[in-house]
Amino acid sequence: MSEASAATLTVHEWLPHLEQSASEVFDLMLNSKLRKGTPQLFPAPECTAMVGLAGSIRGMFTVRCGGATANQLAATMLRLPLERAAHYAADALGEIANMIAGNFKNKTDSPGDRSFLSLPTVVTGMAYTCRSLSSVAPLELWFQFRGEPLQITMEVQI
Repeated sequence: MSEASAATLTVHEWLPHLEQSASEVFDLMLNSKLRKGTPQLFPAPECTAMVGLAGSIRGMFTVRCGGATANQLAATMLRLPLERAAHYAADALGEIANMIAGNFKNKTDSPGDRSFLSLPTVVTGMAYTCRSLSSVAPLELWFQFRGEPLQITMEVQI
């Protein structure tokens, strides 16, 4: 087996770890269960939080959702009324992405590995595209958080 195909196999073996990381963060930080979703239910995202990964694993984590979902995340996480949560939505979404990426990193780093996370970056609006230099297909998970769609993606550069 070539080095590239072995790395690709490893990347696809990470999907359960990514799903478990997301579920654990939502359980712990939001006291909420993520439900499986589908791409068909997902409108164009209005909010995207990105966290880079460098070191033994190089890539990018993204959490994408609509504005209403980001507001609901902030309200739940900070225990605020929904009408006050919009001011904190970007920070809350960035922190959720950061926690999922950190949880995933802790599950997949072996003792000799050294991976580092970037600070979260949040982009809002609908007039943007994200392009990755990844050589393999991204790992994509589709969820529903309190009935609203949410996408979690990991792109890896091999």
